[in-house]
Amino acid sequence: MNGSFFFLMLFFVVGQRWYELRLAQKHERILKKLGALEIAPDTYKYIVLFHVTYFLMLIGEGVQNHFSRPDWWLFLTVTFCILQGFRVWVIQSLGVFWNTKILILPGADVVKRGPYRWIRHPNYFIVVVELITLALLFQAYWTALFSCIGNAILLNQRIRFEEEALSSHTNYGEKFGLKDEAR
Repeated sequence: MNGSFFFLMLFFVVGQRWYELRLAQKHERILKKLGALEIAPDTYKYIVLFHVTYFLMLIGEGVQNHFSRPDWWLFLTVTFCILQGFRVWVIQSLGVFWNTKILILPGADVVKRGPYRWIRHPNYFIVVVELITLALLFQAYWTALFSCIGNAILLNQRIRFEEEALSSHTNYGEKFGLKDEAR
């Protein structure tokens, strides 16, 4: 039974990622036609490598642990499901500007609706918590640790590139009160 639940969750997340990659490609085509710039394209391959490694580690630890779940698995499952609702909210709030790459449309009015009213990078926060939650759900503690360290390294760099580009090419600093801080 635990193996079935594990693979159901894995299938769901991988399917979701596949859909999101397709959506990101569609958004990328639209934004590039409008003149969007891709920022730090060399860093994207590390994000992809991180996620592939994460899922391979999750599967490996899942097999090693016989797909066992902790006593508090129901709480983790509910948390994971709630995070999916927030993920949809983020994607809908950004619309065509949501992407897996850093794409900046010069002169664009930065989105500050949905969760972006309260937090500058809700999608990154959701991904961090989601990956930790999923790993803990199957007692994949090494995968959870890898997720924490990997995300800390990658997102620190990615957010810096993204905020610099947004501040240089859009009204980001104005919208989020960072005009002097970002430059």
